[in-house]
Amino acid sequence: MERAVELGWLTRDMVARQAERRPDALAISDLASGRRLNFAELDDLVRRADGWLRGCGLPSGARVAILARNGLHHAALFYGCPRADTVFLPLNWRLSGHELGGLLEDARPDVLIYEAEFGAEAELALSIAPTPRVLRIAPDGDDLAEALSAARPTPPRPMDPQAPALILYTSGTTGRPKGVVITTSSAFYGALNFTFVGELTAGHAMLCDTPLFHVVGTLAILHASMIAGAAVHLSDRFMPGDTLARFADPQLAISHYFCVPQMAQALAQHPDFATTNLTGLRLFTGGAPMPQALSVTLLDRGVVASNGYGMSENGTVIGVPLDPEIARRKLGSVGVPSPIMEVRLVGPDGRDVAEGETGEIWLRSPAVTPGYWNQPEINAAAFSDGWFRTGDAARRDTDGFYFIVDRWKDMYITGGENVYPAEVEAVLLDLKGVADAAVVGFADPRWGESGCAFLCLDGAADIDAQAVLAWCGERLAGYKKPRLVRFIDALPRTASGKVRKDVLRQGIEVESAGS
Repeated sequence: MERAVELGWLTRDMVARQAERRPDALAISDLASGRRLNFAELDDLVRRADGWLRGCGLPSGARVAILARNGLHHAALFYGCPRADTVFLPLNWRLSGHELGGLLEDARPDVLIYEAEFGAEAELALSIAPTPRVLRIAPDGDDLAEALSAARPTPPRPMDPQAPALILYTSGTTGRPKGVVITTSSAFYGALNFTFVGELTAGHAMLCDTPLFHVVGTLAILHASMIAGAAVHLSDRFMPGDTLARFADPQLAISHYFCVPQMAQALAQHPDFATTNLTGLRLFTGGAPMPQALSVTLLDRGVVASNGYGMSENGTVIGVPLDPEIARRKLGSVGVPSPIMEVRLVGPDGRDVAEGETGEIWLRSPAVTPGYWNQPEINAAAFSDGWFRTGDAARRDTDGFYFIVDRWKDMYITGGENVYPAEVEAVLLDLKGVADAAVVGFADPRWGESGCAFLCLDGAADIDAQAVLAWCGERLAGYKKPRLVRFIDALPRTASGKVRKDVLRQGIEVESAGS
C-alpha cells in the first residue's frame, strides 16, 4: 500500500468529491427512463452499490459483470465496485452467447447482472461458464434496482489506487479479446487526459451514445465528466435523428460529444443534419480512421471537430486542439500528445525514428494499463523497459502533430517495399462510389506479399475491379497497388468500429485454397 499513501488524494472517488462541492448540480440523466440525479443523489446510489456488494460477501478482487445497455446501473457499479474492493466488468452486449461465454470463462466473475433484452445470450453464456450470483434487469422485476434500494448506504472508504477497478475487453481485431486491467489510478489519469484535450469543465454536458463497455463511454465520457463536475446524458442506443434532436434541445445543453467516425458519418448523412444548429458543438472522434472529407463537413457546419487517438489500455493519448483553424490545417492528424502522456515513435531496430518517418507508437504514463487479465506472455511482449508498445504505426511532422499510418502488424512487405494499408485505403475511399474499403496483405509466391482490397459500394455505383486498379495505378506507386479486388456488402467490424482484418485475411485464404 505504499503507492496508496503516495497517491492518497486518489483514494476517494470523484463522485464523492463532487457531491461535497456541488451536491445539487446535475450529475447524470438516463434519457430512456427520464431519471435524473444530482451529485448528492448519485453519491447515494454509489454508496448503496457499495453496501450491497459488501453485503454479498464477495472476496477482494471479485469481478462484477454486467450485460446491459447504458444506464444508471453502470455508474452505480463503476464507482461502487472499487469502494467495495471489487472489479467492474461491463460486457459487450453485441456479442453472441458463445462469445460472452468465452469472456465469462476468462474473467470468472462472481456476479453477473443482465438485462432481459439479452436473456438468451446470457443464459447461453452461463451454460458455458456458470456464475455464482445472477441478477436480472427487467421492467417487470429489476433485481438490481431492488437490491440497491434495499441496501444500506455506506460512507466512502479509502481505495487502493493501484488495485484493479475495471476490466475492459478489447475489440479483438486480431482474434480472441483481451481483458485490459484498469486501476483506480490509471482510470483517473486516462480520463483526466480527456478533460484537458476536451477542455471539459463544470457546467458542460456530454451526450453518451457510446456503449459503456467501451473506453470512450466509461473513461472519456462518464469518468471525465465526474472529474470535471460536468453532466452526462446517457443514451441507451445511437439513433442519428435522436442525437441531432438532443443537440438542439436547450434543456440538455449538450456541449461535448464523442463518437467513432461511423457515427459521425451517420449524423452527417441524416436529413436533419443541414438544419440542426451545431455551431460551437465540440465533437470528438476516435477508434477508427477519420475521413478528411467528413472532418471538413463537420467544420463547415460550425462544429468544433477534434480527431484523436486512444486505446482501452491508455485512455486518451493524442488529440487535435479545439481550434477549427488548426483542425483544417492539420487534416488527417490525430493531434498532439495529451498532458499526462509521453509518446515515442520507434523503428524495428528499437531506436526513435526521425520526424516524417514511420515508427511504432510507444507510450509511458500513469494512465497506462498494468497489463492484461491472465495474459502473462502478452504482457511481457507489450512492455519494453517501462514503455507500452501499442502496435500502431504513426509519423510526426515538424510541428509535433501525429498522423496514424496503420496498425504496425498490418503493414506488409511486397518485393522488399513496406506497404501501409491505410494509405491505400485512403486512395480507394476517394473513388466515387466506394463507401467503405479495407486492404490486407496476403502471401504471394512471387512478391512475398501482395495486397487485397475489399470494397463496399454505394447502391448505385457501377465499378469493376479493373476500374479500381486503374484508379490506384494513377495515384499510387506500383508496388502499393492491390493485386486483388473483392466486393462485399459490409466490412466486418468490432463494436468500436474497427475493421476485423483477421476475418478478411481468412477469406483470402479460403479463396486461395479453392482456386
